[in-house]
Amino acid sequence: MSALHDWLDRYLRALEQDNASPYTIKNYGTDIAQFLDACETQGITSLDGLTRDVVRGYMADLDEGGYVRASIARRIFELRAFGDFLVRHHAWEQNLFRRIHAPRLAERLPKYLTPEEVRKLIAVPEPCDAKGLRDRAILEVLYASGMRVSELAALNLGDLDLDAGEARVIGKGNKERIVLLGTPAVAAVRAYFDQGRPTQLGKTPSHAAFLNRQGGRLSSRSVDTLVRTAGVAAGIRQTVTPHLLRHTFATHMLDGGADLRVVQELLGHESVVTTQIYASVTQRRAREIYLKAHPRAGTTSEGENTGKNSAGGAPA
Repeated sequence: MSALHDWLDRYLRALEQDNASPYTIKNYGTDIAQFLDACETQGITSLDGLTRDVVRGYMADLDEGGYVRASIARRIFELRAFGDFLVRHHAWEQNLFRRIHAPRLAERLPKYLTPEEVRKLIAVPEPCDAKGLRDRAILEVLYASGMRVSELAALNLGDLDLDAGEARVIGKGNKERIVLLGTPAVAAVRAYFDQGRPTQLGKTPSHAAFLNRQGGRLSSRSVDTLVRTAGVAAGIRQTVTPHLLRHTFATHMLDGGADLRVVQELLGHESVVTTQIYASVTQRRAREIYLKAHPRAGTTSEGENTGKNSAGGAPA
């Protein structure tokens, strides 16, 4: 193994220790390894051989190879994070990847579910057996708390305080925070703990909150699968994932009047700037509602109302 790939392996292990999702680790590993392989074909086998021109040449090759701008931008973002790791571990003095400009992308606002779609989704699992009780509890908790799928999969029994309606989670960077559950989620978890989880326990006791059929900890991948499956069964057109439920949590909180800083704390965002994107969603939605609902929202400068809500639909 080359020194370049050795550093990549160390980085991926660090991501795993920081509770990054399996999908993040897989994607970072694949994309960064692709870059390192391209470097090795040029005879570059150590960090000292990496230069700005090497990186820019690789990105140009991707562009000529038909990669879309979003894919190229993602790779630059991943390399920047890898470079930050190298700097923290004194392998580099400065992160040269941060001197590479990513292609500008149109802002994409997070997607989310409507409250009615959430109700349909949560109603999919039938709470008549251990799996149904578990799956309904998981859907309730993801929507109620906004936690990441990796955080939910890592939950232990001792992390949940159902009397207080709280859960202690370990997020990115091994940072601990408290998330809130709400009455429906607490009721669903209690039902699973009382009636479902005991029947799933194997010979070896487990402290995991949510169990699989063998009595072990339910994996992040399994949680993702059950959420996607429930979304299809609920007849929801867009693909439903745990991360979509996280987006939905944040959007519904802000729609309901929650303070941006409170939502930032509950989501475990390092910066409020990250949380601000959800405020953009609610502002856009408020504008759409206003334009449809207000009688004179579409009034022109000449006094004509172009909206559909004016009497008879004709100019006054």
